Amino acid sequence: MIKIQTDHFDLDQICESGQCFRMKKLPEGTYEVIARNHYLRLWQQDGQTYFDCSQEEFGSFWEAYFDLNNDYGRYLESINPRDTYMLQAAHMAEGMRILKQDLWEMIVTFLISQQNNIKRIHHCIDLICEVYGEKCIAADGTVYYGFPEPEVLAGLAEDALMVCNLGYRSKYVVRTARAVVCGEINLDRIGTMPYRKAREELLKCYGVGEKVADCICLFSLHHLDAFPVDTHIRQALDAHYRRGFPNQRYKGFRGVMQQYIFYYEIHKK
Repeated sequence: MIKIQTDHFDLDQICESGQCFRMKKLPEGTYEVIARNHYLRLWQQDGQTYFDCSQEEFGSFWEAYFDLNNDYGRYLESINPRDTYMLQAAHMAEGMRILKQDLWEMIVTFLISQQNNIKRIHHCIDLICEVYGEKCIAADGTVYYGFPEPEVLAGLAEDALMVCNLGYRSKYVVRTARAVVCGEINLDRIGTMPYRKAREELLKCYGVGEKVADCICLFSLHHLDAFPVDTHIRQALDAHYRRGFPNQRYKGFRGVMQQYIFYYEIHKK
């Protein structure tokens, strides 16, 4: 068991942020996270966060996954004090973290996310993992399923994942898996590229458009300058930044501001 105290770290906000679809809040108030083949239960109480894992696993995986060594206070302090909208958004979402998730998992996840709602995305990913992922058992006996490898999905018919409720997105996932397996898409190489180049490479994946590429860059590769624009963000930009978003002010961490806006737009009354 690991216990830490960290400012600007709220599990509920992260869980409801739309960047991770294998993090769930359990009835007893704890959270369950499955990342590729890793499993974790964690919870917060009296300003402390408790990680039910070993020190070794925390240091080698979860610490980086939750970006715990990054000072998010500096992002909050950078906000223009005259920008009342961004101040409100950041105040509501000040516990947000940009997760460092697996590249392959994020490519598939955000291919599935297109023209889809959050509840359905969760269900699709659960199904694809249960059917094609490796069965695993956590230290506490919990049975869970890892994320299926590209080699597994590449061998399927293009419409095979329709039984997992992917619909037309089935061919996006299968074709992309085939491109990874044959070397047309090199995940290791993409992982070393700067933001613009990585984005360009991701756009070569079948079914990946600009918004999805930016989501992958932000939530997996941790390119914090990526700024995915969906319907919610577009509406916010049109309403509050008619002269354009202040990109220069937030250069290098625009994606953090994007997440403040997205969470605010989803959860404001």
